[in-house]
Amino acid sequence: MTAYTPILATLAYILSPDKKSVLMIHRNTRPDDLHYGKYNGLGGKISDGEDIISGLVREIQEESGLTATDIKLRGTISWPGFGKNDEAWFGFIFRVDAYSGAAHEGNAEGALEWIEIEKISALNLWESDRLWLDMVFDESPKMFHGIAPFKDGKLVSWNFQRI
Repeated sequence: MTAYTPILATLAYILSPDKKSVLMIHRNTRPDDLHYGKYNGLGGKISDGEDIISGLVREIQEESGLTATDIKLRGTISWPGFGKNDEAWFGFIFRVDAYSGAAHEGNAEGALEWIEIEKISALNLWESDRLWLDMVFDESPKMFHGIAPFKDGKLVSWNFQRI
């Protein structure tokens, strides 16, 4: 059995001050982007020597100009076979309930948009995201921990626990 060596990443969903909308990126600038055309939260790969929260705060600052001030870990997801070359990814999923600063209109990956939470499901999302996004926004004290294997760019299955 080979060792599981995923790419570690963060993914954050930043709530508006009224808690009715979330800041999302529409990945619409680079046609060669694996995520091209999709909407997603903000985040990215953890750098060497960086802890998860430092990486999250850095990614949010780089991608949006915002500084996260109230961060809640909502869960984790393992995505074996997800990347361009079937890499495994492991994501730490956060909700950001408060921030300082003003958001940019976009960045090199796409346009930033405030989306009403109840309208997120109508967006072009990764199919696995629809299975867990509600748990990011609910008020349960329990976190979710899931696995969503991909093969040839398609979701194979979904399994999770809440603890």
